[in-house]
Amino acid sequence: MPYQWTSPDTNDDQPVRLRLWPHRSLSARGFVWFIGGTAALISLPLFGLLGTPVLWGLLPFLALAVAGMWWALSHNTRDGDLVEDLTLTRDTTTLVRRNPRDETQEWSANTHWVRVVLHEDGGPVEKYLTLRGGDREVEIGAFLTPEERVALRGELMTELVRLR
Repeated sequence: MPYQWTSPDTNDDQPVRLRLWPHRSLSARGFVWFIGGTAALISLPLFGLLGTPVLWGLLPFLALAVAGMWWALSHNTRDGDLVEDLTLTRDTTTLVRRNPRDETQEWSANTHWVRVVLHEDGGPVEKYLTLRGGDREVEIGAFLTPEERVALRGELMTELVRLR
């Protein structure tokens, strides 16, 4: 699952941390192989055109296709640079979301009043998971699959009960 709990070993006064991140199906090495493979395969038809003026007419379009693929995958990778950090202590629950474009959003509430809410339908995604505390309700793990959000809900509720 694309999240990880960091729990204290013995001391209950230490905060419990949860880090969530989106799925990454394409590694940096896979990105290089994909772009290289695309460039190699797209250039195969050009071998028959070597030495002809048609080659120079097609070459910019093929280069543009590879550059467009590079840009799209790079943009997708940047959009995946999203991290949510949840810190639970006996007194305070804090959620910090670091968005891809260096924007940080922070929410905190008294742990005693924090509630984990799973919206079965009616949310922007299926099985929408939120934390409600104080006067605000914030989403958590919107990039997770519905099954992962259900599992995360159970784990969050267990940790909150333990800390109260």
